[in-house]
Amino acid sequence: MDFTLSEEQLMIQRAARDFAQNELLPGVIERDDAQKFPAEQVKKMGELGFMGMMVDPKYGGSGLDTISYALVMEELSKIDASASVIVSVNNSLVCWGLETFGSEEQKEKYLTRLSTGQSIGAFCLSEPEAGSDATSQKTTAEDHGDHYVLNGTKNWITNGNSAEIYLVIAQTDISKGHKGINALIVEKGMPGFEIGPKENKLGIRGSDTHSLIFNDVKVPKENRIGEDGFGFKFAMKTLAGGRIGIAAQALGIAAGAYELALKYSKERKAFGTEISNHQAIAFKLADMHTQIEAARHLVYKAAWDKDQGNSYDLSSAMAKLYASQVAMDTTVEAVQIHGGNGFVKDYHVERMMRDAKITQIYEGTSEIQKIVISRSILKG
Repeated sequence: MDFTLSEEQLMIQRAARDFAQNELLPGVIERDDAQKFPAEQVKKMGELGFMGMMVDPKYGGSGLDTISYALVMEELSKIDASASVIVSVNNSLVCWGLETFGSEEQKEKYLTRLSTGQSIGAFCLSEPEAGSDATSQKTTAEDHGDHYVLNGTKNWITNGNSAEIYLVIAQTDISKGHKGINALIVEKGMPGFEIGPKENKLGIRGSDTHSLIFNDVKVPKENRIGEDGFGFKFAMKTLAGGRIGIAAQALGIAAGAYELALKYSKERKAFGTEISNHQAIAFKLADMHTQIEAARHLVYKAAWDKDQGNSYDLSSAMAKLYASQVAMDTTVEAVQIHGGNGFVKDYHVERMMRDAKITQIYEGTSEIQKIVISRSILKG
């Protein structure tokens, strides 16, 4: 077992850390307060190659491995989870899905724009009555020969208003169940495509989350990804990789909160000495560090499995389940270590606690991860 990062991976990690400190940290509290999308920062992340990290360079991507992607997600998430989720969706759910399953024409038309950050993508699966139960799609795509007519509503869509390219999962033949579902590429501005109001969220407030409404949207048949009926399988395969991105995000949130708590514990004094000298605080830090290190190994293992061509359904589910729990536990303790200051926005940890919660919900709730894990171990 070799746990050593390559020189290239270390260089990418440093670049992401520097960007997070210099570009994301200034204004992060204000963006959270105002629910402001980090448009300028996203543009710079595109220029750095962070928006299409695993995409082949012939489509404008960086051509890097999944571990490098996880490293970048971790560093960005230490500072601003709103910015990192934009990176995660664009890389894991949109670029990867298009590159792996899209036609050559689709890649040339859409992937080149997405991988450079020229355009942002969105992945549209969830509905008012189809969150964890992804088979219950009410959005329909009626086959009209050379095109589909799309009708329905999608909920909780990250990059909902900022995206230009949307991968929409819809039911074409209800009699076939999940085998009657298709994945369609929809462009912003198509007639009948409306963007609903922005959600006022607990955390990741800098990312824009919207409902999307489709009223008789005409989508050309060449915008279907894969064969007829491939949509559900496309969504599930794409989400398995997405879990690695969100697990890395959760890891980053936990690590960022821990670093702040560690620093604070060495500066804040109580009862005549730094609070880090009190066993009650020192033991909290020991637990946090241990749990973060365990989560890190699970995340990197899932990324390694993907890079090796191994099945990563189980490892990505375990990584997301555990890292998201560690993110919640660590941020709660970071607030506790900060005491009253932890409840104040200027110290960042209250925001991280709010941001951490969503990692247990989106791209498969913790309960869904347990279904994936239990089915895998019982089948094996």
